[in-house]
Amino acid sequence: MESDFADRGRGIGQRDDPLTDWLRHEPFGRTVLRRGDAVTGRIVRIDRQGILVDIGSKSEGLVPPHEAQALLQHGVNLTVGQEVLCFVVRPEDAEGQVILSLRRGLVEQSWQRLEKAAEAGEVVEGQVVEAVKGGVVVSVAGLRGFVPASQLVSGRTEAELAGLVGKVLPLKVLDINRRRNRLILSERLGQQARRLQQQAELVRSVRPGEIRTGRVTGISDFGVFVDLGGVEGLVHISELSWDRVEHPSKVVKIGEEVQVYVLAVDPQAKRIALSLKRVQPEPWATVAERYKVGQLVKASITRLASFGAFARVEAGVEGLVHLSELSDRPVKHPKEVVKEGDVVTLKVISVDPQRRRLGLSLRQAQEELASEG
Repeated sequence: MESDFADRGRGIGQRDDPLTDWLRHEPFGRTVLRRGDAVTGRIVRIDRQGILVDIGSKSEGLVPPHEAQALLQHGVNLTVGQEVLCFVVRPEDAEGQVILSLRRGLVEQSWQRLEKAAEAGEVVEGQVVEAVKGGVVVSVAGLRGFVPASQLVSGRTEAELAGLVGKVLPLKVLDINRRRNRLILSERLGQQARRLQQQAELVRSVRPGEIRTGRVTGISDFGVFVDLGGVEGLVHISELSWDRVEHPSKVVKIGEEVQVYVLAVDPQAKRIALSLKRVQPEPWATVAERYKVGQLVKASITRLASFGAFARVEAGVEGLVHLSELSDRPVKHPKEVVKEGDVVTLKVISVDPQRRRLGLSLRQAQEELASEG
């Protein structure tokens, strides 16, 4: 009767007439519920008699016991106070109570959630419930979906597919059609997106100035790549050691675990600049504590220049033996006295940590050693 009046009212004009509006609403602004209406409510009670839901109507709605028990047995998490979407099964039973279906509401919410996930490109999780020809069936938010074998990371044979049953996979929606009850997903894309998400989170968690432990994954002419647990950083060749580095392979090996200092982080480009040498104290910072004017030291000749020879006294610390301090006789070029690789005894004649300069003398060292001998 009510439906006939309402339909006639709509046929009179573009707007509902007052009679139709009156028929569709009760006093005090309460909407008359119809079979199939979707309503949002809040759970007020869960017991053997079912699930009682406050839907803002004159009486509370009831999810029957058989449906309530089925939902709870399938692990659906329901709590008092929780907001839920339900569908009206019967506007009123013999006792005047509205009968609801929560299962239909949950299914509707699941479709809505997966449609949003598909639009946003989000990763969802699904448990493999069955291995079938050409792929596996998964349960995602209470819905059944299909993952083709080509979209699985592993699972080419029947045995491999069967071995996936029970496992939870990261998935991305490939195709979703609610009317056709169609849901196709991809583990490959899901795992790829999850990896990128984890990398982004890890990059955001890294802070300049931190010391992190990583593993060497690659070596090139310009530096070393270090895995920090899901994201790689670069140690430039200039940051490998305080000492001169001929090639990165001389300092580290692939697979070696190292401690690195975080120099800089670029979250947008997902780039992390690292340093191996800065984990150790800068040698020049304490050079004045180890070397005093007049001290004799062992050093290795590293380079020759027209004005003198450079000598390495320790890792990261080189000094200069000026041309005039090479010998007590006139010398036109350092090669007349020393060559690269020579290990010699030198005398410290000046120390300037601020300017990173160490003055050395071969001539004075030889004179002192000769006088002692």
